[in-house]
Amino acid sequence: MEKDVLILGIESSCDETAASVVKNGRTVMSNVISSQIDIHTLYGGVVPEIASRKHVERINQVIEQALKDAGVTLDEIDAVSVTYGPGLVGALLVGVGAAKAIAYAAGKPLVGVHHIEGHIAANYLEHSDLEPPFLCLVVSGGHTHLVRVLEYGRFEIIGYTHDDAAGEAFDKVARAIGLGYPGGPKIDKLAKEGNPHAIEFPRAKIDGCEYDFSFSGVKSAVLNYLNGCEMKGIEVNRADVAASFQQAVVDVLVGRAVGAAQKLGEKRIAVAGGVASNSALRAAMKQACDEAGLGLCYPSQIYCTDNAAMIASQGYYEYMAGTRHGLDLNAVPNLKIGQR
Repeated sequence: MEKDVLILGIESSCDETAASVVKNGRTVMSNVISSQIDIHTLYGGVVPEIASRKHVERINQVIEQALKDAGVTLDEIDAVSVTYGPGLVGALLVGVGAAKAIAYAAGKPLVGVHHIEGHIAANYLEHSDLEPPFLCLVVSGGHTHLVRVLEYGRFEIIGYTHDDAAGEAFDKVARAIGLGYPGGPKIDKLAKEGNPHAIEFPRAKIDGCEYDFSFSGVKSAVLNYLNGCEMKGIEVNRADVAASFQQAVVDVLVGRAVGAAQKLGEKRIAVAGGVASNSALRAAMKQACDEAGLGLCYPSQIYCTDNAAMIASQGYYEYMAGTRHGLDLNAVPNLKIGQR
């Protein structure tokens, strides 16, 4: 019997300080997340300097708890994996610094992991039958990508956003209608009380780029609608605005993903990233995939938002492929997917 491989994962790319131990890339032995949402809600969004300081305060305790919850010691860990980009540079540096210190002190291999590749790998944690190749729709606050996962460590971007990411548009619209931060979950909740067809917001298409996205237009359309109502003295139905905006975004995400899968001959779609927890997106994607005869998977909500289990999972596949980083590993805030 082959020896189990245990990976310690560390994630600090934005406002969650997280650590996890994952066995063989699929079995989560611990998953500790220290969120800063309550702090940043006071400011209406993530304040990078505050995020970095909080990571410094919490990183050691989070890692210690992850090892304790998993019932293992550093001696039993095979490698240390850490997010080194993309993300907020100050926040990334805290996780990278901690991972390098642990790897050096414990004499363990160091494996840097791309944050978005980690989000894709989150699907491996609960779908034991999921293996490449497949198509993945990555939707988060900072990224909206359509990615062909060719192998565990080989990716092809076939579509991306030309401006706002889907999650960013959710946050900005939520702020405009007075919901505050974080916008995605609040719009999802309020939209359940509204009519998704009450207001016809635009669904952007990019000429010559059939799989690309643009959400700046729909965001601006919502702002123009709100301004128009204010000028005319019309009372705004916030639930209808939230539902109609959400429907416009979901229609584009689902249409692009399913269309790409059909044209490229992919049999299964995975969804990843914070927006993957959106209930309307999940429902619409399931219906569209069922109608098209496509398989569909997505992580539980805890693995949609930033976490270290996904970093440990992708770290496992990188480790098994021979990826190793030296102590000169640095944070790369604009790291491109597939970049090594």
